Amino acid sequence: MITENNDHAAVDVVGTGFITLDVIYEDGSRAAEALGGSCGNVLISLARLHRSVAPVARLGLDAVGGFLVDEFRHAGAVTKYISQSADIGSPVLLQVVETATGTHSFSFTPQGSNERFPRYSAIDAGQAVAARNLIRGCSVFYADRLTETIADAMEMAWSAGAVVFFEPSEIGDETLFRRAVRHVSVLKCSEERISSLQDAPVDEHALTIVTHGASGLELRQGQKSMWCNATPAARVVDTSGSGDMVSVGLIDWLVRHKRPRARWDITDLAAGVRAGQVLAATNCAYLGARGVFDGIGVDGVRRLLSES
Repeated sequence: MITENNDHAAVDVVGTGFITLDVIYEDGSRAAEALGGSCGNVLISLARLHRSVAPVARLGLDAVGGFLVDEFRHAGAVTKYISQSADIGSPVLLQVVETATGTHSFSFTPQGSNERFPRYSAIDAGQAVAARNLIRGCSVFYADRLTETIADAMEMAWSAGAVVFFEPSEIGDETLFRRAVRHVSVLKCSEERISSLQDAPVDEHALTIVTHGASGLELRQGQKSMWCNATPAARVVDTSGSGDMVSVGLIDWLVRHKRPRARWDITDLAAGVRAGQVLAATNCAYLGARGVFDGIGVDGVRRLLSES
């Protein structure tokens, strides 16, 4: 783990994207507040697993932003590259969980109000420049949102030899998306999103993970493909964060098994995906996107990943 003052040390994972405050209602009652968003869940989980992690993010100079920064700091992440600005609000997401059915829904509007919570603000070019040595020195660069600046950062990390893990929430600007995926090592997308872009120019060694909901997921690498059935959950309280836990398991595996991108094989990478599926299934037994960390503890999560 690196410290806040060690500016030039390499880190395992640098990430940018959707980091939010999850306000969680369980069966109609307000139950918890927690750092959330796919990027937030992935990065803080890896930090708690003792991976060296540095978010590059833009938050508001407000109580929510302060809470999110403190959560990252307490987990052991480097927070130097999180910018807080008074001219934006930190994003908030309402999550409603029905434990009887294990279902959840999300809203950007507070309960009983028509006003919207502050939305996500992407990093700007100045932040990317300030973090360029960090980005060039990381093992894995993670992004779940895409802008010109984030595409530049992905290319910067790729050119320095990092694994670029891209988990887009939507395709959006197709030209920008096609530019970005040329510098992607792992592309994780739902079947609905990727089906319209079968000819996206991914590298021949890149792994594409196509998710099919509760039935499982498909792995593709060049002309090879492999199906991974979903791991059954012994108990279902809340399925939120399941996809993020799959990403956590694979990225943790990638950090543990460092190797040049050209030496990857789909069969090897499947081991990391399956570890993530086991973590996701276990996480379903607990409330919140990362409930498994409190349910079985960090050591329990580490054993789960290493034994899968």
